[in-house]
Amino acid sequence: MKDISSNSQLRSSSVKSIVETLKKLRRRMMKKAWSEPVNEITWYNLPWWIYQTAKTDFRHYCHQKRSLTTERIKGFVQPNLQAPIFIIGSPRSGTTFLGECLGTIPEISYHFEPVLIKAAARYVFTQEWELKQASNFYRQVYSWLMRFQGDGDLRLADKTPRNSFIIPFLAQTFPNAKFVHIIRDGRDVALSLSKKPWYNNKFNGSIMREPGGYLCGSTPRFWVESDRHHEFATTDNIHRCIWLWRRYIEAATEGLNSLSSAQKYELKYEDLIAHPDREGTRLLDFLDITTDDSRSIFQEYLTSQARLDSIGRWQSNLDAEDIVQIKQEALTWLEQYNYKF
Repeated sequence: MKDISSNSQLRSSSVKSIVETLKKLRRRMMKKAWSEPVNEITWYNLPWWIYQTAKTDFRHYCHQKRSLTTERIKGFVQPNLQAPIFIIGSPRSGTTFLGECLGTIPEISYHFEPVLIKAAARYVFTQEWELKQASNFYRQVYSWLMRFQGDGDLRLADKTPRNSFIIPFLAQTFPNAKFVHIIRDGRDVALSLSKKPWYNNKFNGSIMREPGGYLCGSTPRFWVESDRHHEFATTDNIHRCIWLWRRYIEAATEGLNSLSSAQKYELKYEDLIAHPDREGTRLLDFLDITTDDSRSIFQEYLTSQARLDSIGRWQSNLDAEDIVQIKQEALTWLEQYNYKF
């Protein structure tokens, strides 16, 4: 009996030792992960990424009262990824506003910046993932999100600004996709973005991260030119934010140039706000939204939410030094879209 008791205690001690070792290893791995400039997608933290994606999608999703139909059941088995809509553009350019407007349309399943999609963009852009791997990942994530919301029979719409950098990949993965590029005055974008923690110097040294995995503050993102990383990390907030606007505009323009006219549509935020009826009608025509009820719902929401006071705020908030930096970094692109000083 004494030998049995001794063996039992030995086994118990061994199990406790293994558990403690695993806990220490987990803590060490998590500490390393949270000290890195960017939180990678790995096998051991994938459940965390999935949880964050589901939480964000549930919070922003426009849930509609729908009856259970045969088509809806079929959509759960095989979600509709035939002709998705991708809203692209710089952060703070009106992408969220436009996405919310589209989300009111009954036949659209609109998803606000899926966290896994946002984080995956850098792997596609840097070609760390092969085409087949990346394509399967994107199709699986979008399919899962549509099943998660029970709207797999609807038409997918996604608003993820970082998709601006991977348009050719998305067009290859989803051949019938349509891309809507919304452009806003870079000066208003820089002003608005500089007030957020994502690119603000005040958050250097904190453990706060933006949803895509990067530490908030001046950490260079994957899209920053390799020979300018130090400059990006040490410059001021307005310069960093107009830099972001320029890079997003450049990437989106280059990507859209590879598509046919039937797949791409550009509109200016200022025109959408000032002329919602006209611009809304043109956009709905491009997206082939033909039912009267859907068009009416979209137009009503767009008109009610358009705010003219969101235009031109830079004029009373940027100083002379800010203007000099903006001109040096992005004057060519501002002039191209007729944003004059």
